[in-house]
Amino acid sequence: MLIDNPLNSELAFPIIECFHIVGFAVAIGSIALVDLRLLGVGLRRQSAADLIRDTGLWVVVSLAISVFAGLLLYSTDPDKYYLNTPFVVKMICLVLAIVFNYTIHRKVIGAGISSGLGKLVACLSLALWASVICGGMLVSFTAV
Repeated sequence: MLIDNPLNSELAFPIIECFHIVGFAVAIGSIALVDLRLLGVGLRRQSAADLIRDTGLWVVVSLAISVFAGLLLYSTDPDKYYLNTPFVVKMICLVLAIVFNYTIHRKVIGAGISSGLGKLVACLSLALWASVICGGMLVSFTAV
């Protein structure tokens, strides 16, 4: 008796995609809260360092869920993705955003660096994460 691959189900792709999108929404939303605080927009009662500490677990868990779900989505049709320019750009931006978030972003926030540098770091962070989102949206509109 052959067992069907669960990823071939009609509902598998949309369900996995929901996990992917919700994971990214939570991760990027949490990071955006910190960046907006660095920019002086909202949440003025907490420092950026407090926010990054309070949201750190949410970011890690939701990024892990999103990346795992993304790998499952990729496995459904690898040719559709690795030959797709927006997908490749999205992956490059994703790696840059994650590395930036866990290195420069955290170092600047932890050190309490000047507001000018903090604003620059926040803008770069938001731009990188926005690039990941835009790249993901363009994948669907670009045929290989």
